[in-house]
Amino acid sequence: MAETGVIGCGCRGVTGGNFFHPGGFSLKSCFLEQSTKRNRNFFRSVSMIPPSKRGRFITKWRSVTGNSRIFSMDAREKSRSFVLVSSRHKRVPVFVMMPIDTFGIDASGCPKIKRLKALTVSLKALKLAGVHGIAVEVWWGIVERFCPLEFKWSLYEELFRLISEAGLKLHVALCFHSNMHLFGGKGGISLPLWIREIGDVNKDIYYRDKSGLSNNDYLTLGVDQLPLFGGRTAVQCYEDFMLSFSTKFEPYFGNVIEEISIGLGPSGELRYPAHPSGDGRWKFPGIGEFQCHDKYMMEDLMAVASQEGKPQWGSRDPPNTGCYNSFPSGVPFFEEGNDSFLSDYGRFFLEWYSGKLICHADAILAKAADVLRRRQEEEKSSVMLVAKIGGIYWWYKTSSHPAELTAGYYNTALRDGYDPVASVLSRHGAALHIPCLDMADSETPEKYLCSPEGLRRQIHNVSKKWTIQVTGRNTSERFDEMGLRQIRENCVQPNGDTLRSFTFCRMNEKIFRGENWNNFVPFIRQMSADM
Repeated sequence: MAETGVIGCGCRGVTGGNFFHPGGFSLKSCFLEQSTKRNRNFFRSVSMIPPSKRGRFITKWRSVTGNSRIFSMDAREKSRSFVLVSSRHKRVPVFVMMPIDTFGIDASGCPKIKRLKALTVSLKALKLAGVHGIAVEVWWGIVERFCPLEFKWSLYEELFRLISEAGLKLHVALCFHSNMHLFGGKGGISLPLWIREIGDVNKDIYYRDKSGLSNNDYLTLGVDQLPLFGGRTAVQCYEDFMLSFSTKFEPYFGNVIEEISIGLGPSGELRYPAHPSGDGRWKFPGIGEFQCHDKYMMEDLMAVASQEGKPQWGSRDPPNTGCYNSFPSGVPFFEEGNDSFLSDYGRFFLEWYSGKLICHADAILAKAADVLRRRQEEEKSSVMLVAKIGGIYWWYKTSSHPAELTAGYYNTALRDGYDPVASVLSRHGAALHIPCLDMADSETPEKYLCSPEGLRRQIHNVSKKWTIQVTGRNTSERFDEMGLRQIRENCVQPNGDTLRSFTFCRMNEKIFRGENWNNFVPFIRQMSADM
């Protein structure tokens, strides 16, 4: 969750400076929480139950994802990994993400590349250091900025040419979100202007919290299949963008562009904006709030509740869930009791809320996989499709995992919420991109029951189960030897495989400072050697 200083790319706050050479799934097989003893201390530290020992239960509900297409979690189909190769090599290619302020808006309102000459020198320095490639965010709000279906790729043609001429490869991140919150609303890249015009009239195209406050960084998944955008649905808008991109840059596929990540939510991650930063609503380690109060999500919830014979369950999200900055202790929904996440209603709501997110990923990744498959069959090239998830590691050691629940991951001490995510990625041959590779439990505040290590282990387990590749990135800006060593060690999975690739967040003037550079170059060369 790159929108905050403690999750996602915490290094994204560096905005200036020149660069220089330094010298769904079927709910029948979901895991449901088992009854637990009432007299124990609920918010003690608990370990994840190994998947092989988790009880499987049958839910009484047929489906809680509305009319969305769903599929079986238990269908152990082979991964359609037409874009993947074995990760049993022992080197990890490193991509360095472009600066957060690579693009600016000029006086006429048109996007431009900032500090082009300094950027060119920086690319050459990174190549000499042994960096494999550059990660570039391709913004919907730049390319289709002014009018629907009017795609302007000139900035990216120039940038990709510079990167290619420097001898570097590309990880391309297709971004359907805004990053304006990182700049306090006074900079950054917005959603397309024509989308914002629609949003000025109909604010329900954005996520809303229970207070009615909207988040205009990403379209609510409630509009995925609604033709509200000049006759197109949101998913059709994303598909048209991906088609235009693949048509424009197919000569780069395979030989320059090696990875393409598909934006699935805020900061490009598959999640709800439950922990917004930049407007003062949330700060670490708050549990966040459920984001389903736009009219389209609420209409869907009401329809599904009625189908299940429980219309009273569709009028609101769960009561007694606290607020953005609550701690889980003392918040009834995240404890035990009649109205908790363990109740019939609690399970119903969380299955619906998380299920909508899974169906969102399924719909968009299906389109992306189809676009890539057609291009790769024609050109015989190989590009890896990638999907990102958020790193919600605080309160991970509680039974309810409240910060994950509000973000849309139905993950508790007795239920694996990342299994259905991995199932979708496996279905579409996509790799899973995880954060927190620089983090250790010992470096997090003990009182907030954090466990980035536990989160990584859980994700590695489901990736192995579903035979999907894993890539990753750092969460905080690290140039110290200990932090870089930690990244390197975390790029080796428990079974001995290495991550398919690693993205370092991000390029900025700090990376080229003497001591930092002297630590960074050996790190790159060690990642490029046999690990």
